[in-house]
Amino acid sequence: MSDGRYHMLHGRKNAGHGLMDTPKHKKARVGMVKYVNMAPIYEVWKRTIREEGWELIEAPPSALNRMLAAAEIDLGFVSAYEYCVRPEKYQILADLSISANGPVGSVFLFSRLPVEELTGRTVLLSSQSETSVWLVKIILEEFFQVQPEYISGEIFHAENISHTAILAIGDEALRLADRFPYRLDLGELWKKHTGLPFVFSLCVVREAFCAQDSLLVSMIHKEILRCRDEGRRDLIAICELVAPRIPMTPQKCYEYLTAIEYDLGDRKKQGVTKFFQYLIDRGVAKQDTLPLKIRSV
Repeated sequence: MSDGRYHMLHGRKNAGHGLMDTPKHKKARVGMVKYVNMAPIYEVWKRTIREEGWELIEAPPSALNRMLAAAEIDLGFVSAYEYCVRPEKYQILADLSISANGPVGSVFLFSRLPVEELTGRTVLLSSQSETSVWLVKIILEEFFQVQPEYISGEIFHAENISHTAILAIGDEALRLADRFPYRLDLGELWKKHTGLPFVFSLCVVREAFCAQDSLLVSMIHKEILRCRDEGRRDLIAICELVAPRIPMTPQKCYEYLTAIEYDLGDRKKQGVTKFFQYLIDRGVAKQDTLPLKIRSV
């Protein structure tokens, strides 16, 4: 799609959009990650949401987890892990996730050795997402019966450090994809061993914020769903916009984003429930994580 056509298309979409029935100056802090995998929602939100009181907070998943727990944001896309360690504080917004039904393309364990040889070897874990950290531990320990030595930290330039394997997520994983001989897509491995999709991120709202203004939560929920649906329809143009950030070609970006899913259907609920049960069994998640508390629009 040419730049001219792109701007014409988005100019038409911007024209006339607005939430005319939204109470003015209602304040809400909405958290999103500025990774490419969030672009079909994030870019449409930035372009079309003009409510004065709705503040978009951009941060890595682990930072958004902390901010939601500290009531520094009101709702947003956080690591699925965050919900299961504080379920009494949250509700899940229906039909929203960042998930994959097989390969996800941006959550990898990169390794210098085959996965079966990682016992006793150092695995550097990205500090950006607790969900992926626990997912890789489940995959290595439960599915492959290996016991590495885990080290947490930033992975920028980590390929130059003498760790045997590196867990990388999001844009960092896209940049590192061709630098290691062994690349394990965690979404693909989860699907292979469980038969279920994996939910990396949920859209979660604080219980206290729901109690404060349930109508406002519903309006924001509807707008996120609208952004998702519009972003999926406009995926080619969004790929042209965000692909240079990696950098990658728009075609490669399109192939990557078509594998990412943003709903929370029944199979996704089963997948996240199974993941949470692993964490409950390990003493990481609270028993009252299940059943899931899902808030409809």
